[in-house]
Amino acid sequence: MKNLNTLFRQRIGMLSHETIQFDNLDVFLERFAREIPFENLCVIDNSARNITKENLINKIITRNEGGLCYELNTILHLFLIENGFTSTLVRGRTYDHNEKQWSAAGKTHILNLITHEDQQYVVDTGFGANLPLRPIPLSGSVVESHNGEFRVEKNRSKDGEYFLYIRLKHRQEDWKLGYIFDSTEEVKDFSVLNEVQKLIIEHPESRFNKKPLVTKVNERGIIILTNTSFIELNNGKETKKAIDDTIFKKMLINEFNIRTFGNFSSKLEFN
Repeated sequence: MKNLNTLFRQRIGMLSHETIQFDNLDVFLERFAREIPFENLCVIDNSARNITKENLINKIITRNEGGLCYELNTILHLFLIENGFTSTLVRGRTYDHNEKQWSAAGKTHILNLITHEDQQYVVDTGFGANLPLRPIPLSGSVVESHNGEFRVEKNRSKDGEYFLYIRLKHRQEDWKLGYIFDSTEEVKDFSVLNEVQKLIIEHPESRFNKKPLVTKVNERGIIILTNTSFIELNNGKETKKAIDDTIFKKMLINEFNIRTFGNFSSKLEFN
């Protein structure tokens, strides 16, 4: 079987001999975001499997699916390690702006920290429509991409020592909290990732066990799909269309190239 490095490059359309370095990591993150969607379909479909390297390769690469933060950032982590980066996975807690509090589901966000020239950076490809698309230094410096502006500030609390702030282009005028994390809370084995997945699946306050959500960066901007709506965000213009389950299934194929997941090939029903 081909190794993860080769398979992942094929998945995102990257040449086998193309070198990934810190200076061109933003190009790689853009490709990742355009090819691999953020989605919770297996959670909704009750077909999620244990998080292992083999299962992630099967789901994201072989089956051409996407995943949530603990899947996307983990396979990214494994790929970065194979390409010579110093990378660790850490656990964070997102901010719920509707409830104006940290997520009641707990520390369910998984992100990457990489070290380059003695400086640590957040590298996160599992934050839905809020993707930085660039490494963000822990120094507080602002990083800008076509998706917005991002910064990390040190300000210790009981939930962590660093806060991610975001200001999405055309969508936010003010800086908003994204999540909090502790750079020393390293995820050292898959058991922690399976604990996070269990919280996502079972916790009553989980944002991702209520209805399907699929989002991805494309050449026009950001697209967001649920079983009742399809939203396109393009240079400040938002277009929203009401859809039904039949259109939802067609859009999974046409917009996200997802043709199968879990029990989808035989049945797909959402309440």
